[in-house]
Amino acid sequence: MTPLKSNEIRKMEAAGRMAAECLQYVGGFVKAGTTTEELDQIAYDWIMSREATPAPLGYHGFPKSICTSVNNCICHGVPDGTVLKDGDAINIDVTCIKEGFHGDTSSMFFVGNVANAVTKLSDCAFEAMHKGIEAILPNGTVGDIGFAINKFVTRKGYYPVKEIGGHGIGAIFHGDPFVPSYGKKGKGEPLKPFTCLTVEPMINETEAPIKELSIPGSSIKYYETGDGTLSAQFEHTVLITDSGYEILTRTD
Repeated sequence: MTPLKSNEIRKMEAAGRMAAECLQYVGGFVKAGTTTEELDQIAYDWIMSREATPAPLGYHGFPKSICTSVNNCICHGVPDGTVLKDGDAINIDVTCIKEGFHGDTSSMFFVGNVANAVTKLSDCAFEAMHKGIEAILPNGTVGDIGFAINKFVTRKGYYPVKEIGGHGIGAIFHGDPFVPSYGKKGKGEPLKPFTCLTVEPMINETEAPIKELSIPGSSIKYYETGDGTLSAQFEHTVLITDSGYEILTRTD
């Protein structure tokens, strides 16, 4: 990816803040009895009211404004009439386009009281994302990120999804490099200063093969665990600087 100019970095920062604020807002409506369709409408209204665009809507035929992945859904879950119930875990993935640039972030949310297994897996995914981010160095490699994630996750007894991962982001939604959740230090695509990428490990309870499923009218696929066990994911958009990194999708 081509390094961003200073004014483009400011736009990425603005898009990142917006995505983070939207995610936090929508997450406040997660409760038993709410449908994922309702969460999607809440996100759409929030984003449009701020003169921005929900990036997923219409992207390669994707029909909704956010992704809502419940329990065993790994990613790209399509909001629909699914009613959230006590004990569910849901990943909400928000991407906003503001002034032509993308901010992309996701988080796990719990519905009522969840099992200990749910919180443990979610905690692992959250920490794994930060382990990956902390491995970012200018002119390092994506393998550095993947190595850090994989090492942490496997030591916790879980399994990082290898087929899907993070990506370059900026004026385009998904670009190079692919950011895996496994790898070898010093291997893979270089991390260029003043470019942006997402770090978004998807962590499964078991190593069962994942299932790829079609979305009607779209070339985007959604994914589930092959054995119905749980999956968890967190995501940040990150700017690689000349000395380290800056997380663009945090609200603190």
